[in-house]
Amino acid sequence: MIQTQEGIELMRQGGKLLADVLDLLVERAHAGVMPADLDAMARDYVESRGAKPAFLGFGGFPASVCVSRDSQVVHGIPGTEPFRAGELVGFDFGVLYKGYYTDAARSVCIDGCKNKLSKKLLSVVEQSFYEGMKKVRDGAYVGDVGNTIQTFVEAQGFSVIRALVGHGVGRELHADPKVPNFGFPKTGAQLHAGMTIAVEPMIAAGSYHVVTEKDGWAVRTADNSLTAHFEHTIAITKNGYDILTKN
Repeated sequence: MIQTQEGIELMRQGGKLLADVLDLLVERAHAGVMPADLDAMARDYVESRGAKPAFLGFGGFPASVCVSRDSQVVHGIPGTEPFRAGELVGFDFGVLYKGYYTDAARSVCIDGCKNKLSKKLLSVVEQSFYEGMKKVRDGAYVGDVGNTIQTFVEAQGFSVIRALVGHGVGRELHADPKVPNFGFPKTGAQLHAGMTIAVEPMIAAGSYHVVTEKDGWAVRTADNSLTAHFEHTIAITKNGYDILTKN
């Protein structure tokens, strides 16, 4: 999705709001806190600032924040089961602001990681995003980015989820091109300056195979291995990229 400069600036404003919400979610996520309460907080925060939570009602999703726990990769529904200390949780949130969408995600350990595996997953998933960013510029291919992410993640002993990918974002929440976190260089859609995409590595400590849970929403690893998720909305520039979901 190629945007006007005005559109990119509106996405930047919405993206700052999104980043503020993610900061609040991470700050307030402690053992004993109910995910549903954080969901309500996030919704109130953006609505009081003239924006809307992008995920609420999207495809029928019943909440504003995706809260995915331990083996859940994405699309976890925030419920009333309190967080547990050491639990690995992914927060995925989207904002609709003045007609433009932004999308970002962050994973954390509740009150600190309980083991080295969780800590390494968090480090690797975030670093993999920035490794992929080294390939982003006008004229590059999504395969260049995905291959770099995959190579880095697998070198650390983890796997990249195949069934879920990044995407274009802007006037629509999910648009072309698809942005896999795996693949081969010089393949897939070509990136052009002004395009806005969501790049979101999703990795697992075990197999990359996933299943959908009984609620029809949460996607978890088939072997119940731990997962982590990291995402930003970016704009492609002539020589690189600009992260729009930051404060």
